[in-house]
This record gives sequence, C-alpha cells and structure tokens, in this order.
Amino acid sequence: MGRSLYILLFTILLAEISTAQIGGRYSFEFLNLTQSARTTALGGALISVIDGDATLAYANPAALNEKMHTELSINHNFHFADISHGFSNAAYHIGSLKTTAHIGVNYINYGEFVRADFLGNRDGTFRGGETAITIGAGRAINERMRVGVNAKLISSNLDIYRAMGLAFDAGFIYTNPDKQFSVGLVLKNMGTQLSSYTDQSEPLPFDLQLAYSKRFAHLPFRLSITAHQLHQWDIRLDEANADDPVIFLNQEQGETGPLAKSVDNFFRHFIFSGEFLIGPEEKFKIRLGYNHLRRKELAVSEFRSLGGVSFGVGFQVSKFRFDYGLGYYHLAGATNHLGFSINLSSFRNKI
Repeated sequence: MGRSLYILLFTILLAEISTAQIGGRYSFEFLNLTQSARTTALGGALISVIDGDATLAYANPAALNEKMHTELSINHNFHFADISHGFSNAAYHIGSLKTTAHIGVNYINYGEFVRADFLGNRDGTFRGGETAITIGAGRAINERMRVGVNAKLISSNLDIYRAMGLAFDAGFIYTNPDKQFSVGLVLKNMGTQLSSYTDQSEPLPFDLQLAYSKRFAHLPFRLSITAHQLHQWDIRLDEANADDPVIFLNQEQGETGPLAKSVDNFFRHFIFSGEFLIGPEEKFKIRLGYNHLRRKELAVSEFRSLGGVSFGVGFQVSKFRFDYGLGYYHLAGATNHLGFSINLSSFRNKI
C-alpha cells in the first residue's frame, strides 16, 4: 500500500473521530506552522518577546531589533508522514535608518504521492510542496514601543498545478522594563491569492493575535499568554452547534452543555507557555507550553494523549545556539523540531 493511501486513510479516520478544526478552510495554511524549535516548545506562538532570536521576526516583525544583527538561524521540523518543514532567516541592523531587516524562507515538502485514476490504476508518482519568501523590517518608535511589517511571496505546487499568493504581517510590541512585562499584537497573513489551482480564489489564513509576557523578579522564569484567532469568537465550528452525541467504537458520549461549550471555546483561543532562563547569561533554557485548541481539534473520545502539550530546551555553546522542541498534536505522536543559530559578527570580530 502506497504512503499516500496511508495518509488518506489516516485523514479520513481523523475526520470521523476528531473534534472540529479551524484548519482546512484556507489556502497556504502552512504559513501557520511553527517557524522554530523554540516556538514549537512554547506551544506554537511567541509574539511578545524581544531578544536576539531572529526567528521571532516571522511571528511578529516588531520583534526585530539590533540584538539580531547578523544573526543566522536554520530550523527544520520533522513532521508526520515524512513531511519536511523548515524555516531559515537572517537579520541585519541598518544603523543609519535605525531599522532592523530580515529575509527568510519558509518551506514544506509533502513528499511523493502515487498518481492513479478513479479506478485505482497507477500511473507514476508526483510531488507537492509550498514555499514562502519573507522580507520584513522593524524599528522602535520610542523607548517602549516597536513596530514592524513582513511581506511574503508564496508559491504552491501539486503535480502540474501551481498557485501563488501575497501576504503581509503588521506587528506592534510594547515593553515596560521597570515592571518586566511586554505586550505584543500582530495581524498575520493579510493578503490574497495571485493565482489558484482552480478558477475560484480562496482566502488566506488570517489571524489576529495578542500576547502578554512577564519576567518574574525573583525567579528565572518568563510566562507568556497568547490569544489567537481573536477576529473569530466561535472556533468550535459545527461542533458547537451539533445536537448529536459523539459515538466512537460503539460508545456514546454525553452531550456537552452550552456553558461547557462556551468555556471550552474561550480557552481554545489561548496558548500558555513559559521559559526557565538559567545561568548568568541565560545560556540554558527549559521550555514548556500548552495549546488548548491543538489539544481539542485532534482529540479522540475516550483516549487520553499529550496532544497540545509541548516541551523543549535551548542552550548555547561558544558562538552557537541550539534549540529543540517536541510538540504533541495527537495520540499518534509528536513532531521533533531542531534549530541552529549563529551570530556571524562573532567571527568577524575575531579576525
């Protein structure tokens, strides 16, 4: 049995036994995959932190700052079914403009599929993948506020079919160093398809996110709370209006009351995460996160899993920074995300 058939059967199974999802309604949904091992470990979002990590610019361009100058970052995500996904970018601070810019490539390779007609007769194989080239810039407008913007040129291919799109991100971050907290706001993936697989144009996966991060004074820990999908209150979709109980393996589950549905829908908008910042220069980090939407959208009745939970570590050795993130989506398993970063100026300064 071909790998593509396994993927199809797995997808059908999830459609039958999983709760409703907000995915699958937009084009270029790979744009919402986590861009770095650090973000994977933190539940899938981090938009309110400013430090030297250049990958944060993909999630919120307002995070671009002079600490990222000449930072090069490479991340690869070992996804399900041998799907390869990754993001690499580099940042550069332009002193004369007081602006930091970055350029990056976000890609996903869906692998090889078996081509067959409606009778199942095979006729070779084909491949599919998507890519987004991102260019962005950010700068401070005063001592506490920063703004930024990203532009993404998107291409998609599946066998002989092609599609292209153009998207923009606009971000804002407010920091209060006295109370050691920051607030981030970002409008992600505003744009349109330039061409599509069919004659019908499809919307991009727009997302409005708001986040709060707090560094504790007497504990080497930073807490982050991110609210996403704020432009749409009900993200339970048809599940929220379903009158029929869920049946799985001939076991009927009771109906969920209106209050429980509202509470569940509320928490699906939130991602909770934290980083332990260890050492005098914070060279070692332990990360954890919880994404309630991720847990619920692929939950299977009567089966418990670590879906929605994520872990990870980050550490620096000499001039190199390494990150690892483990993100659980479903009881079938988790994705492993690896990251590598280096500041190229550290080599130039030694010459």
